[in-house]
Amino acid sequence: MKNLNWFAFCLIVIGFSSCISQKQITYFQSPVPDSTLVPEEIKNRYVPTIQPKDLLSINVNSLNPEASSFFNPYSGIERIPTFQTVNGQVPVTTVVGYLVDQDGNIQLPLVGKIKVLGLTSAGAQEMLQEKLKQYLKEPTVAVRFLNFKVSVLGEVARPSMFSVPNEQMTVTEALSLAGDITIYGRRDNVMIIRENNGKREFGRVNMNQRDLFKSPYYYLHPNDVIYVEPGKARLAYADRFYTILPSIIGALSLIAVIIRR
Repeated sequence: MKNLNWFAFCLIVIGFSSCISQKQITYFQSPVPDSTLVPEEIKNRYVPTIQPKDLLSINVNSLNPEASSFFNPYSGIERIPTFQTVNGQVPVTTVVGYLVDQDGNIQLPLVGKIKVLGLTSAGAQEMLQEKLKQYLKEPTVAVRFLNFKVSVLGEVARPSMFSVPNEQMTVTEALSLAGDITIYGRRDNVMIIRENNGKREFGRVNMNQRDLFKSPYYYLHPNDVIYVEPGKARLAYADRFYTILPSIIGALSLIAVIIRR
């Protein structure tokens, strides 16, 4: 019985030794309590532009479907970019489209080389429609990115890589897809790793503070990596667990012997 009490005490120590305050896990706290319902203007919305090595889906339609099909060489091939892991594995998916070369050009059938560097998807659509008017009657063009993806690592429920089908994702959306930050993750120091103009940036956002929405890292860019580092509670939990693990094993062994008798 004495050993059973010791075993119970060990479990209590593990469960309550590293307390986490409510302030550490509450999102979007305001420095001014009365500002809870005050609306804020959205100023830093991100719109991606076409860069070298981007993969684009370009779908052409017109009043003549047969003529339009000439400009859609990838229409019969699976083009859905699936990057989210399933059971810890990344599914193999065929992703094809128009690859932007190092100079920012794509090769469109019959039309030839077209420079799309720096254009948004809407801008590329307008330009391609104008160029196709000499080949098609009332052409319409749909352009979207096939390689817009973000990765979420660290102290989250489901670390993974996610595709972005609508050209916009925020850090809050990415963390939601990853199952949210665990109780042991640091919400006040989430790292965003970003490649920008040939350089790698390391930004930080504080999920506890409402100023998060004003951060240049709130709206994610293609290939951003989010890393949530473990807090002191996680480290303390692991340290204490492995310290008393021999005692727990001994108690369990004693219980097993008692049960057998």
